Amino acid sequence: MTSVADQPDQKKQDGTERPWLAAIRDVLDRPLTSYHIVLGATGLLLVLGLMMVLSASSVLSFRAYGSSYTIFVRQLIWVVVGLPMAYVASRMTPRHFRMLAYVALLGSTFLLVLTFIPGLGVGVNGNTNWLRLGGPLQIQPSEFAKLAMVMWCADLYARKEKLLTQWKHLLVPMVPVCGLVIALVVGQHDLGTALVLMAVMIGMIWVVGAPTRLFVATIGVVGLVATYFVNAEKYRMQRVTSFLDPFGDPSGVGWQAYHSFYALSTGGWWGVGIGNSRQKWGNLPEAHTDFIFSVIGEELGLVGSLTVLALFLLLAYAGVRIATRNTQPFVRYAAAGITVWIMAQTVVNLGAVIGLLPIVGIPLPLLSYGGSALLPTLIAIGMLLSFAKAEPGAQAALKETRRPRFGWLPSRRTYK
Repeated sequence: MTSVADQPDQKKQDGTERPWLAAIRDVLDRPLTSYHIVLGATGLLLVLGLMMVLSASSVLSFRAYGSSYTIFVRQLIWVVVGLPMAYVASRMTPRHFRMLAYVALLGSTFLLVLTFIPGLGVGVNGNTNWLRLGGPLQIQPSEFAKLAMVMWCADLYARKEKLLTQWKHLLVPMVPVCGLVIALVVGQHDLGTALVLMAVMIGMIWVVGAPTRLFVATIGVVGLVATYFVNAEKYRMQRVTSFLDPFGDPSGVGWQAYHSFYALSTGGWWGVGIGNSRQKWGNLPEAHTDFIFSVIGEELGLVGSLTVLALFLLLAYAGVRIATRNTQPFVRYAAAGITVWIMAQTVVNLGAVIGLLPIVGIPLPLLSYGGSALLPTLIAIGMLLSFAKAEPGAQAALKETRRPRFGWLPSRRTYK
């Protein structure tokens, strides 16, 4: 005779649901679940990112600036600047974002054009994708272009909601405009960011329900374009060949991948301990930026690495949940676009770190050092929080759980 625990179904013999499954379902059914997941996952990733930037950059910072905390303090300043922006975005309505969509796209495109002007554009690691604003302050316009593209595409498709059954309205003017932005980024020799922008463009076409043949055709065209640009530059082809055989030239083009694998492999289950990374002493280039996940794997081990993956998966789940539970077209498209953007960048970064994809040089969202990448990501998180509050029942739940500002005031919670 089999016991209830041995049965493959999720219910007991009397038809009632298992207590643990009922508890999970109850949590997921709450109106503010998406809001709390986005807030919690983002907060944990930010705290972990600050901690790991401090650890991964301490040696480089001491050598370059005479203090192990300089790079960390800069990242902390960016977080302090970005959090109020995320808060403001979380208080805005979809109408506000739609009003800013065209301004954001034109502004980011204008900044991209400025990077081609001698004296304004700054080259870093072979990519002229930075813009000098005066003194030591520099920004990377292509990072802001990701957010601008999502906002503009969401607004465009929301306006054309009833026309999206026609393929020309799916592609025009979305593909030509996004293609122009991507072309400017490719002109900066920043193929990694261009790939993320291509993923956003393809993702938006898929989100609005493009026919399978049109979706596959778009992927094919983007693949051919990416292949052309990889073959156009020798160093890009070297990265691809080293990806196929990273141990073929461990002292040359395979150096970064080799030491990334070494860092991950020496971490074991629990890691060597926070601050005890050996690869950050100069063996692993970009340890605090593009390859910060390698240091996480080394210092926090497999458990820490899986925790990071779980937090990103939670963020992806919340983004999809927000997109599917809202009825406003702009909110659905924007939430889905933000999710595609952050997850595509995460996959490309982690794929390069663990050797599943070529190294293209893009940061890990919310964890890697860099204000230009962090600020638009935090604003996008603020947008998700704003959209989460528009889910069915969310506003009522917020009013129900609101606490008084002063302890001597009576609570506004209602009781039955």
